[in-house]
Amino acid sequence: MPQATLTSKGQITLPKEVREGLGVGTGDRVDFVETAKGVYTVVAAARDVRDLKGLVAKPPRPVTVEAMRQAIAKRAAKR
Repeated sequence: MPQATLTSKGQITLPKEVREGLGVGTGDRVDFVETAKGVYTVVAAARDVRDLKGLVAKPPRPVTVEAMRQAIAKRAAKR
């Protein structure tokens, strides 16, 4: 189990194994989330936007601007 030592200034160095597991590097931020009294989970505060690729499925077919305008007009007409 990776460990870190607290300095007199209240700082720690995250072990390499932990940094790699979190996918963080120099200048990145981490959050300490309290999951129970006195128990914290360390999570990466920011991820590279490229990590979001694939989270949202592509539409089955491309939608044209004109089709979007027609859908908006149709919806507005119902009000």
